[in-house]
Amino acid sequence: MTAPGLQQLVLNPQAILTLIVPSALHLLGAATILLAGFWFSGKADVLVGKALARTHHVDEMLNGFFGSIARYFVLMVTLLAVLSQFGIQTTSLVAVIGAASLAIGLALQGTLSNLAAGVMLLIFRPFRIGQHVVVGGNDGTVKALSLFWTEIVTADNVQVIIPNGSVWGQPLKNMSIYKAPVAMAELRLPVPESAQLGPERDRIAAIVAQNTDVLKDPAPTVLLDRAAADGALQVVVNFAPAGGNAALVRSELIKAVHEAAAD
Repeated sequence: MTAPGLQQLVLNPQAILTLIVPSALHLLGAATILLAGFWFSGKADVLVGKALARTHHVDEMLNGFFGSIARYFVLMVTLLAVLSQFGIQTTSLVAVIGAASLAIGLALQGTLSNLAAGVMLLIFRPFRIGQHVVVGGNDGTVKALSLFWTEIVTADNVQVIIPNGSVWGQPLKNMSIYKAPVAMAELRLPVPESAQLGPERDRIAAIVAQNTDVLKDPAPTVLLDRAAADGALQVVVNFAPAGGNAALVRSELIKAVHEAAAD
């Protein structure tokens, strides 16, 4: 500013106010917007987290993730509003940010793909920690699930890290969702032709029912049949052994039936 201009400002206080007041108002408006933006960003983080916490399908990890996205979105809008208070054109700045985001997205498309897949896995929960799964030829128990990768442990205690993009993008077998059918065992006991079939069957059924290693559900069945080879009478016992040890339970039943017949 030239000397005459400075002299005019000194002699004319109204001119000084004309320069200072608009700048002060811009600064006050920018400070107000900045404070309000910081307050709203914190509120947005909390509100999004609480809203997602009420949804049982969303993992706790995603509560903080989406809360942070809401917070930074509000802060970005606040920054643009503050810049506009000082007369800075934000249109070109938004274009630059968009172009930079596109470039970063292209450079990190593999990582972002894993991130998107991790978000989908955490929302839809096709499996949970501790469940037995088969994915990508890897058979094991899920140990951990993050936004970028899934960790499973095989039966021989080997750690396998799978990118979430590979987990979400191919068929997945979850062995822990549905209860596996109980393996049934069969025992055939010969019956003399002279025996009374009804009482004999009831006697063997009572012995089977008393055995604690025979599961009650599904209930065992005791039926009569004839052998295919010689046509001999048989009592056929179908049962579900506890612990899956059919040979041991079958041996116990044969022993109990033999001892009861000897008495």
